[in-house]
Amino acid sequence: MSQAHEVRSTAVPLRLRSGVVLAITSVIGLLMLAWPLLLDVAPDAERVDPPFLFLLLLPVILAVVLAEMSEGGMDARVLAVLGVLSAVNAVLRLVSAGTAGLELVFFLLILGGRVFGAGFGFVLGCTSLFASALMTAGVGPWLPFQMLVAAWVGMGAGLLPRQVRGRGEIALLAAYGIISAYLYGLLMNLQGWPFMAGIQVPGQDSTEISYMPGADVLDNLHHFVVYTLLTSTGGWDTGRAITNALAIVLLGPAVLVTLRRAARKARIEAP
Repeated sequence: MSQAHEVRSTAVPLRLRSGVVLAITSVIGLLMLAWPLLLDVAPDAERVDPPFLFLLLLPVILAVVLAEMSEGGMDARVLAVLGVLSAVNAVLRLVSAGTAGLELVFFLLILGGRVFGAGFGFVLGCTSLFASALMTAGVGPWLPFQMLVAAWVGMGAGLLPRQVRGRGEIALLAAYGIISAYLYGLLMNLQGWPFMAGIQVPGQDSTEISYMPGADVLDNLHHFVVYTLLTSTGGWDTGRAITNALAIVLLGPAVLVTLRRAARKARIEAP
C-alpha cells in the first residue's frame, strides 16, 4: 500500500489536549479498577464497600473524554464507520455470548483500532460494549469498567508499529489479541474480586483467594493472583485469547482489506 493511501490515526485525532485528558482518565480508571488493593479497611471489617462515589464518576469521565476526542475530529463519515462497526460488534457479542470465553467482539475491535488509529479504537471500544450491553441486557455497575478496558484494547491496537505488513502484521495482531485477552480478564476480575471471592474475616476459615481487609498490599495481590489463575485464566481468559487469535488469523486479512478500502473511500486518511 502506497504512502498516499496509508490510513493514519486521523479518524479520531489525538491532539495534545485530548491526549492529556485521555491519559488522566486512564490513570483514574486504573485506580478505580484497583480499589481493592488501595482501599484502607479496618482488619475486623465484615463488609467492604467500593468507593461508589468514584464509580459513579467513571461514566461522566468517559463522556467527557469522548466529547473531547470527538471535538473537531469526527465528521459524518467517521461517525458512519463508527456506527457500523459498533453495531456489528454488538451483534457479534450477542451471538457469541461469551460462553467459555468465546467472544468475537474483540477481534473486530482490534482490527478497527489497527486501521483507524488509537483514538478511533478507544471510542470504538466504548461504543461497542455500550451497544452490546443494551442488546444483551448487560447494563450494570460493571459496564463502565468494561467500556474503559475495551477502549484500552482498541487504543492499544492503534498504537502498534504501523510499518509491519503482511503475515508479520497478522502475527503481531494475533499476539496482541492473546495478550489483551488476558489483561482484559485480569482487570475486570480486579474490580469485583472482593464480592466474587468473599472477604476473609479474622477467626474464620477461609481460602487463599479471599480479600483480606487491612492486609498488606502484597498479601492481597498474592490472593488476587491465585484467585485469577484458578477462576479465570485457565478458562474464560484462555478461551477469549484463542478466539481472538483464531479470528484474527482466519478473518484478519480479509477484514483488514475491507476496512482499509472503506477508509480510503470515506477519505479517512492522512492528507
